[in-house]
Amino acid sequence: MAELLTAAQMRAIEQAAIASGEVTGLELMERAGRGVVEAIFEEWPELADERGPAPAPPGYLRQEEGVWRAVVLCGPGNNGGDGFVVARLLKERGWEVEVFLYGDPDKLPPDAKVNYERWRELGSVNEWDDRGVRDFYEGDEECQFLVIDALFGTGLTRKMPDDTDEAWNGFMPTPLIVDAHEPNGDRFVAIDFPSGVCSDSGRDFGALPTHLTVTFHSAKIGHHMSQSCGSYGGAKGCGKLKVVPLGLPKVYPKGCVELLGYEKENKNKKYSGHKYSHGHALILTGRAGQTGAARLAARGTLRIGAGLVTLGVPPSAQQEVACQITALMLARIDGADGLATVLEDARLNALCLGPGMGVERARNLVPVALAAKRATVLDADALTAYAENPAELFAHLHENCVLTPHGGEFARLFPDISEKLTAPATKGPAYSKVDATREAAKRAGCVVLFKGPDTVIAAPEGRCSVNSAHYERSAPWLATAGSGDVLAGFITGLLARGLAPMQAAETAAWLHVECALEFGPGLIAEDLPEQLPAVFRKLGL
Repeated sequence: MAELLTAAQMRAIEQAAIASGEVTGLELMERAGRGVVEAIFEEWPELADERGPAPAPPGYLRQEEGVWRAVVLCGPGNNGGDGFVVARLLKERGWEVEVFLYGDPDKLPPDAKVNYERWRELGSVNEWDDRGVRDFYEGDEECQFLVIDALFGTGLTRKMPDDTDEAWNGFMPTPLIVDAHEPNGDRFVAIDFPSGVCSDSGRDFGALPTHLTVTFHSAKIGHHMSQSCGSYGGAKGCGKLKVVPLGLPKVYPKGCVELLGYEKENKNKKYSGHKYSHGHALILTGRAGQTGAARLAARGTLRIGAGLVTLGVPPSAQQEVACQITALMLARIDGADGLATVLEDARLNALCLGPGMGVERARNLVPVALAAKRATVLDADALTAYAENPAELFAHLHENCVLTPHGGEFARLFPDISEKLTAPATKGPAYSKVDATREAAKRAGCVVLFKGPDTVIAAPEGRCSVNSAHYERSAPWLATAGSGDVLAGFITGLLARGLAPMQAAETAAWLHVECALEFGPGLIAEDLPEQLPAVFRKLGL
């Protein structure tokens, strides 16, 4: 796993390194600027060809062929200082560079001021004029620019200033190109974050989307958020993301959010045993005609390695389900008493309630299931059943539970928390999906997996991770009916095998995306469990 940082955590890491004498702020700024330039040339090798010194003024050179052109938008903080370094390095390679400064140069932080002065030895700095920036950019439609956004970086926590509207509107025709991720005209690069994106939440406060975002040391939480973030918030506006090392120690503050990835030492492979040593899971279905979701979950449970999987069906669905299953077992469970009887078998160590279950049946059976204190996944109808009185559900939950709401279910269970996700930010960073999931897990007293392309998983004590389906792991075809039921089954199967709730939720979420990537476009939910053998082989399992 890798760590995802907040802006404050990143500042603390940098300040600790500076205070220790390992590095100066000026050195870090130089490394950052060089890292941006290297990332640009890595992304677009055709731009790396040095063109020699530019002998004429920018106004003349804009008419010339054979000279690369850059517009660097520098802000009033250290992000602007990074921009001045980038401008200088491009100029030294023979680029024509036009720099605009938003703010008073006399109020720049010390390191940014040094790099401002270094740039001034090579070129001029245009005072920020909203319409002037737009007019310059639109002045020659035949020119192709490299636009460097070094305005605010991780420092923005609220709406973009009004005096950037004209410039941003001038740039905004480019999203059609940005969305394609294959620029055939101007290229837009953001340092740390596209200006207008809150780095801690990914919230869009008037962002300009980019083709490439270059950040430093570690990705930030906002880079991997997308839900409730607006049109170009979070990952949606970053284009490609590159993380550039700054030579800082890999020591992270306590409580960092983790970005899920594969860790071979945690593969939890069992080399011997019998079927019960791999766990026995019980998946409860709904009435006849509504058993498909539970069967999807059961297939996922079995494929991910549970030794046995039983479908608990009401009498009306018994024949229907019996005709559909082979490796799965069947148990008739009519009501609360029937479930209590089945749960007398102590070998049943993991339960899944919710997929296609029906709200009324869920209301009757969830309390019985939770009273058994087995590892339990609650999804779909098992969550919706308590929309009118979430506190009633919370009173029954225990530490071995996992809740798996999507956005709508989350809002029904945690309405006050959900409202914060769209509330205007008035002080400090905007409230994030990470904040919401942590608060929900603490209230529920169990693991909460808040689904989405930016799935967030949190435990009551505050541990939190993100399973990102963005950038190279983007799998939009995963948004298909039944995929969430399969995810619930994956978690249940891993619980049956003995994983702790947090680890089971994290592992299942990561494998869920890997299965989608393995299959590709055209995926339907039934395909997901069938990809697990191929995924496991690639992982060496």
